[in-house]
Amino acid sequence: MSSTVLARQHNDPGFASLWDELQWRGLVQVSTDEHALADALAAGSITAYCGFDPTAPSLHLGHLTQLLVLRRLQLAGHRPLALVGGSTGLIGDPRPTSERVLHTKDLVAEWVARIRAQVAPFLDFEGPSAAELVDNLDWTSPLSAIDFLRDIGKHYRIGTMLKKDAVAARLNSDAGISYTEFSYQILQGYDFLELYRTRGCVLQTGGSDQWGNLTSGIDLIRRAEGVSVHAIGTPLVTDSEGRKFSKSEGTAIWLDPAATSPYAFFQFWLNSADADAVQRLKVFTFLPRAEIEALEAALRERPGAREAQRRLAWEVTALVHGDAAADAARDASAALFGTGEFETVDEGTLSAALAELPRAQGEPGQRIDALLAAAGLAKSNGDARRGIAQGGVYVNNRRIEDEDATLAEADLLHGRFAVLRRGKRTLAAVVAP
Repeated sequence: MSSTVLARQHNDPGFASLWDELQWRGLVQVSTDEHALADALAAGSITAYCGFDPTAPSLHLGHLTQLLVLRRLQLAGHRPLALVGGSTGLIGDPRPTSERVLHTKDLVAEWVARIRAQVAPFLDFEGPSAAELVDNLDWTSPLSAIDFLRDIGKHYRIGTMLKKDAVAARLNSDAGISYTEFSYQILQGYDFLELYRTRGCVLQTGGSDQWGNLTSGIDLIRRAEGVSVHAIGTPLVTDSEGRKFSKSEGTAIWLDPAATSPYAFFQFWLNSADADAVQRLKVFTFLPRAEIEALEAALRERPGAREAQRRLAWEVTALVHGDAAADAARDASAALFGTGEFETVDEGTLSAALAELPRAQGEPGQRIDALLAAAGLAKSNGDARRGIAQGGVYVNNRRIEDEDATLAEADLLHGRFAVLRRGKRTLAAVVAP
């Protein structure tokens, strides 16, 4: 994320308080005492944290929600702590279905470094509300097993631990649950206690599916220190039918451009259903309330224009990948659907944009009708020629009028690609061998 994008983030004057804004944006699905938390946020600067476990080499959409919550807290004058879990990443948060694969310490350390680099651009590390990156391996690795059991384990009750959703689900499954993953909630609770003791942290945020782990820390601090602290559980990122985008389901949208290209990232947001677009604008952008409400009205009055989706796609792509990448993805998307010029699209973005299309190998001199058939845009060469005669075939958005036309050297974008289109939206790629 570029510094210019970070500078564009600001407090929204359309709200009486931060708590009002968090609620309006739909960022509070569950929380500790609402009135006490709203008062704490309004009374002065507090310290809040969110944990990011290195269970993969990249963060994804669920993590992006938390990064933006931390940033909103910081913009309101609070101090954010971003915890990258070097120790909890070695254990793994229990999934409801099966045991996680334990990764090597060297691999987890590598992922810690990558995730720290992904987190850092979203926060300011200077000034009175300076953010801090922390690693829980720093305070767990010196701790002996005996000290851990005596000083931390004594505050936990097995009955309470068994009631946690993920634990209960696993206990009732054929897979069962190992003591390793069963202990995860103690480790996460200890993180909150350590950050409370050393940095005065009184608020933890996380996804609503983490609520059991969030309350673990709250209960531990209450038992060990006699103090009440706070937590916010945000809604999960789902589609309009309630399906979660997740690593385990193979539907994760990654923040690393090597895992999800900026173009694919842009298209994910652009393809948001009308029912999802406005809520995603609230959660994933820093657009002010008045502007989001104007986009909501436009979506209601002119749904075919998809103004909300187009703004959403550009804003979130710019936040994660920078303005230039967002512009390139927008231009590639426009070119693919006949409203832009392919010549303005850089090679990397074009390659990503064509990656999911049907394709055929082709080189200068080959007939367009044969390429259409080879790419699956026509049933046969004859069918392709009929499409050309009807005026419905294009190469790089240039209509083909000659049934005997061939691919020209100049048609190969970046010397490698050409884009075939039949009708308005049926596309294929030609790739030079």
